[in-house]
Amino acid sequence: MFTGIIEALGTISRLDNNGKDIRLTVSSPTLDMSDVALGDSIATNGVCLTVTEMGDDYYCADVSQETIKYTGFAHYKAGSKVNLEKAMRPSDRLGGHIVSGHVDGVGSVSQIKNHTDYIEIWVKAPTSLAKYIAHKGSITVDGVSLTVNEVNGSEFMLWIIPHTLKETVIGTYKVGTQVNLEVDVIARYLERLMLGDKAAEPTKKDIDLAFLAENGFLKK
Repeated sequence: MFTGIIEALGTISRLDNNGKDIRLTVSSPTLDMSDVALGDSIATNGVCLTVTEMGDDYYCADVSQETIKYTGFAHYKAGSKVNLEKAMRPSDRLGGHIVSGHVDGVGSVSQIKNHTDYIEIWVKAPTSLAKYIAHKGSITVDGVSLTVNEVNGSEFMLWIIPHTLKETVIGTYKVGTQVNLEVDVIARYLERLMLGDKAAEPTKKDIDLAFLAENGFLKK
């Protein structure tokens, strides 16, 4: 688990593709690695990754094709900046909100407006996530715990203060930037709870072209 409070910025120094997954090397001179062990988790732009190799100022992790498919890792390259947060301990302050590090989808920055004391950023979320995004609710954007200040359909607005711009990759955002989104886990549990006894019933898949291809009725 994480809190969405970023501890350091990192740089993707290597991306090694072995055909099945990607071995990622992240360098960060400011992330304290003294209490990190092999097998520990580090949220990398909001994606929970397992440390498989490490040094004083870097760590390596394997990123599966499934993760690449559903996160912004599809757009990352050597030199990309990423937000970093080590897994929380029971004694830590929960300064943001409960973050699992399991990305729900990829959004896109649609507007950026400069104000005197803050930056206004609008993000367009996937349609399937719109129901989980609420005014004054919490959302995780590239691993950063943020408050939703306004909602318009599947778009939502954030107010970003100068400190957050300086200490996270949000300061590099432009219109069109792809961002990892994780909705508030409480909203997901509430949705499941509302199903009542129906939650035990098998999920029926909609029959579409993707379903037909997945089940061998169409050639991929």
